[in-house]
Amino acid sequence: MKKPVSLFIVPTPIGNLEDMTFRAIRVLKEADLILAEDTRTSGKLLKHFQIETPMHSHHMHNEHKDAEKWVQNMNAGKILALISDAGTPAVSDPGFLLVRSALEAGLEVQCLPGATAFVPALVSSGFPCDTFHFEGFLPVKKGRKTKWENLVAKAETIILYESPHKIQKTLKEIVENFGASQKVSISREISKKFEEHLRGEASYLLQQIEEKPLKGEMVVIISK
Repeated sequence: MKKPVSLFIVPTPIGNLEDMTFRAIRVLKEADLILAEDTRTSGKLLKHFQIETPMHSHHMHNEHKDAEKWVQNMNAGKILALISDAGTPAVSDPGFLLVRSALEAGLEVQCLPGATAFVPALVSSGFPCDTFHFEGFLPVKKGRKTKWENLVAKAETIILYESPHKIQKTLKEIVENFGASQKVSISREISKKFEEHLRGEASYLLQQIEEKPLKGEMVVIISK
């Protein structure tokens, strides 16, 4: 007999609220408790969709110590739903530790399909997406140089996440490590009103951004 699901991983919109699925809304309404990365951010989402399920914070600073507590709740029959501020939990966001703890306890975990930033950025880049390497955020300092050396050796399209105040540094390092003519695509504000995709050689994009700084979280695609 198939076990009932104790933990649902629920993707939430990365910008446009219309990207929320009917199933995601239903699961969040039926769950006993929602674990959210930031309850203030998620509170606005729940209010919009008239979801009244109780919510508790679950973020990078408490996920290590709280995982066992939530496993105990699930063992007691509670159904939990995990969401992040935007996108799919555990992808450059908290979630992995809770999923692993639940599975190790013999509980059933299910991840709903839904929004994640790198897929639309990759597909719309025009670069090969038959194989790719998802790196996410680069180390801020320690290990950054070694990480670039490893990425240069990759034969696949490379996917990075980057913040607006670090994008110039990252582009400079792409020029240094891959060359000025390296083809790059930058996607920002995906699914939002000011969604934008910049494509071209790394040196050209660097010049454009130096002249006109970009806002919003970004996905950087480096062509193989």
